[in-house]
Amino acid sequence: MTNISMSPFTNEIERTNPPLGFTMPHFTPYKGDEDPDRHLKHYCSTMIIYRSNDALMCKIFTTTLQGEGQDWFHTLPPQSIQSFNELSFIFINEYSSNCSIKMTSDHLFNIVKDPKETIRDYVMRFKAEKAKIVGCNEDIATAAFRNGLLTEHPLFEKLIMGE
Repeated sequence: MTNISMSPFTNEIERTNPPLGFTMPHFTPYKGDEDPDRHLKHYCSTMIIYRSNDALMCKIFTTTLQGEGQDWFHTLPPQSIQSFNELSFIFINEYSSNCSIKMTSDHLFNIVKDPKETIRDYVMRFKAEKAKIVGCNEDIATAAFRNGLLTEHPLFEKLIMGE
């Protein structure tokens, strides 16, 4: 049995038991090599009905950690975590190098059709990149698509004349 005083959680959190009827949701384990923000968002949305139970949020979160993630948790100083906000902050901070870079619509201007690439392949590649951008601006996407075409390409002329 683990000594409560050795836990990274305060004694108050450690003494808290899950509410009657609590059933453990299924979580994909965090092993320390993925985007911590994505893991935290998934965790919070799965535990949404328990958000007001800070101690439960802390204790259950630790069960989603495996491997390197679990090892990291056990390196935290005893009695150092007082809230889920604090745990979230140090978790994101620890694994910030794994955060995925959020792209903006401007990213699409980096996509240029290779002269040997078919228009179909260019469109598919462009659409795949566009799908990665949350809230992509359609005007910027259209301009970026046109910008990525060679001026000699027949589609370029149609897009320009179509305006």
